[in-house]
Amino acid sequence: MSSSASSSAPRTAAAGRYSERLRLPWWFWLAGLALATLLAFEVWMGASGVRSWLPFVVLPPATAAALWWWGRVRVEVRDGQLWVDDAHLPVRYVADAVPLDAAGRREVLGVGADPLAFVVQRPWVAGAVQVVLDDPADPTPFWVVSSRRPAELAGAILAARDAG
Repeated sequence: MSSSASSSAPRTAAAGRYSERLRLPWWFWLAGLALATLLAFEVWMGASGVRSWLPFVVLPPATAAALWWWGRVRVEVRDGQLWVDDAHLPVRYVADAVPLDAAGRREVLGVGADPLAFVVQRPWVAGAVQVVLDDPADPTPFWVVSSRRPAELAGAILAARDAG
């Protein structure tokens, strides 16, 4: 197994532990960098001077940085908390964790969605988990978090809650 495949696959080391990075598919990188290079050629158009090299120095690296930024989000369950990028939720406030497929995610985030919900959704990830909260002090009714393995994430959240 390659290092990139193993680092993007979720890890469940122990009950109540989970880690997953919501990386972009490889073909997003291929398409994005190809389009950036094509745009650099369009700007260049045989010109001399700064216009001959600047588009190739700026556009592909800027595109690579943007693609990395979009795929940097990590979802983890550790130390009694659900971490989604910089946000964290103590699992003691979790009433339920429901794994969602693509259709379920569309339903939860569709027309009747609650505007107070916390949502971290990546369109290139089909599954998600709806984490229903039980915290009277928090107006957020639930979290919806993208996951490639929603059943494992929901199980880790519930196991961490039950262990605490």
